[in-house]
Formats: sequence, structure tokens, C-alpha cells
Amino acid sequence: MKFVLPGGTGQVGTILDRALTAAGHEVVILTRRPTRAREVAWDGETLGAWAEEIDGSDVVVNLAGRSVRCRYTPANLRAMMDSRVNSARVVGEAIEAAVRPPRVWMQMSTATVYAHRFDAPHDEATGVIGGTEAGVPDYWAYSVKIAENWEREQERAVIPRTRKVALRSAMVMSPDRGGVFDVLSWLARLGLGGSVAGGAQYVSWIHEHDFVRAVEFLADRDDLCGPVNLAAPEPLPQRAFMRELRAARGVPVGLPATRWMAEIGAFALRSDTELLLKSRRVVPGRLLDAGFAFTHPRWSRAAEDLVRRARAGSGRAA
Repeated sequence: MKFVLPGGTGQVGTILDRALTAAGHEVVILTRRPTRAREVAWDGETLGAWAEEIDGSDVVVNLAGRSVRCRYTPANLRAMMDSRVNSARVVGEAIEAAVRPPRVWMQMSTATVYAHRFDAPHDEATGVIGGTEAGVPDYWAYSVKIAENWEREQERAVIPRTRKVALRSAMVMSPDRGGVFDVLSWLARLGLGGSVAGGAQYVSWIHEHDFVRAVEFLADRDDLCGPVNLAAPEPLPQRAFMRELRAARGVPVGLPATRWMAEIGAFALRSDTELLLKSRRVVPGRLLDAGFAFTHPRWSRAAEDLVRRARAGSGRAA
């Protein structure tokens, strides 16, 4: 099959490109700065010659959007919103104009769309959309609005011959340098991998192999459309999540951090504490109901696999 990955040069795009290419699929990446074969220039906002790659393709997986690894300033939040909404709009326009449109358009979304919650998990049927929770920073609601607008732009596209799926993805864990697992492993190795603000907030995650397998599964299943949670079936509190990561790395102790310590650390890493403090208790209801079997359903074994592979490579997580 031919896969087109708008915005496919980031961590998730690299994971998909590597796996799909190895499986024998044709993969084309749309990027603002093409540097190698199979990369085609686009600006993420306007139709251009790049749309010819979508015409005749089988699957489009739109990953475009400004990275969330930044300080959540008003300017950065607006850039996150604009980059996601504009890219979804123009991908929809390209599919609408195609003579031979793709069978399926998977639009990246995020598990952040769900409410900050401890008492129950969010699946697609019963999950509570966030934005109105009490006792959380006001700007967290804007992150939810970004996700809602992102998905809404896909919904607006009039493309009756193309199935639409919104990938509400948790953090994708891979041993690649610079990814979220790399950063967490680095903190654990430094002895800083303890609980944050008590550590009761839930962490949802998905192993890279299951992320790729889920994308392939959704490409083949003509009966699945709309929002789909891409997350391992057993999210766990942050304190337990880091404890199991430390165990996989052989690090016995991790220093805890208070909320204000987390603010300082996030500032130093040019990131934001929402990524650490929001409770994302998300489960893959629709995938499980459809018969998808996770190869890495539990974090302890997934962390062991990722640590082993990181040590076999050259990434910082080793």
C-alpha cells in the first residue's frame, strides 16, 4: 500500500516510516524541509503539487502540528492550534480534490482531549471530554480546545469515499533519541525519576510496535471510523510508572519532586508541567472490542523491552 505521512519527520512519523517501509509499503512524507528521497515539500496550509501524492494513495496519516515539547506560552499555544487545524483542513481539501482518493484518512489527535481524572478510565464511549475541570490551570482547557478543533476540521471534510479516523494517541514510547522515553530514562538514570506532585496522576502510553500495529489494523478494518484511543490497556499512576521504569533500568531510587520543583524542571527543559501533572487515564475501548491484541499491554514488560533496545543502540536512554 501507499502511505502518505504529512508532518512525518517527527518522532511518531519516524517510527511509522521505519516500520511501514520495512514491511514493504511505499511511504511518502510531506515536510516543510525535504532532505531525502520520498520527502515532498508542503507548507501545511495551502494546496500545491504535493497533493498529487495523496491522489491515488491508499492511506493518509496526518501527523502535522507544532511539537508540544515547548513552554505553553500564548504564542506557542496559538501555533499549536494553527498548525494542527490548518494542516487538517488542507489535507481534507487535497482528498476532496483527488480523482482517486485514499481509502482512509487517519488524523492524529491526542489523549489530552479527555478530562483530568483519577476515579475512572476514559474510553471512547464513556470518556469525559476535558476543559471544564475545577482546580487545574486555565490554559489546560486550551489544550483540549486544540484537540477538539483538530478533530472537528477532519469531520468537516466532505469526502464520502474516504473513511475518517481520529487517533487519540497517548505518549508513544520508543528508544529513539530525543523521544519521551529517552527523556524519562535520562531522568531516571540521574536519580530524578521519582513521583511528581505525589504521583497519583495517571500516565497513558503505548509501545511503538503497538502504535504501528494499530495503524495497520485500522487501515484494514473498513468498519472503524471516528475517534479511536491509541493507548495500552493498563494506564498506571505516575509514581508506579516511574518505579517500573527504574526497575527496568536497575535504578533503585528516584527522588520525588513537588509541583514547584516540577515547574522549575519543566522550565529548564523548555517544556510544560501539563505533560507531567495532568491525569490521563485513557483505555483503548474500540480497539479491544474490535479484537486488537496488544503485544505490550503492561508497562513493566514494555519498559524492559525499551531499555534493552536502547542499550543495544546508541541513544541517550542507554
